[in-house]
Amino acid sequence: MRNALPVLILSLSISSSCLISLAQASQKQAETSLYQRLGGYNAIAAVVNDLVPRLAKDKQLGRFWEHRGSDGIEREKQLLIDFISNKAGGNLYYTGRNMKISHKNMRISESDWKRLMTHLNATLDKFKLANRERQDVISFIKSTKDDMVELP
Repeated sequence: MRNALPVLILSLSISSSCLISLAQASQKQAETSLYQRLGGYNAIAAVVNDLVPRLAKDKQLGRFWEHRGSDGIEREKQLLIDFISNKAGGNLYYTGRNMKISHKNMRISESDWKRLMTHLNATLDKFKLANRERQDVISFIKSTKDDMVELP
């Protein structure tokens, strides 16, 4: 019995260490931001650089970029990269206006929103985004809808 006690203590110590390590690993995984899971700045920039031209070339949505110069479009892309990065947990600071002010009086309709979502899904398909991250991105974008859509 005396010999069993040190073995029991050693077993409990090892078990405790394993449980602590598992808990720490689980906590670390839970703390991984969407920004990190997406691949950081370069991955978000690649998605934005694919998405914005799709939107600008769309027959229905193209009106929003019709009279924009290339510098204005590049600035808009950078603001979008900064916005998504910031809201996804990255360390970029977003200097633009909030979504409601940015899209006020643009007359964005429900139909425009659906076209945006179609192009977003096509872009996410192109980059083969994993399902968890895809759902998080879509949920995040959908959370901005009420601030952007003004017309039925």
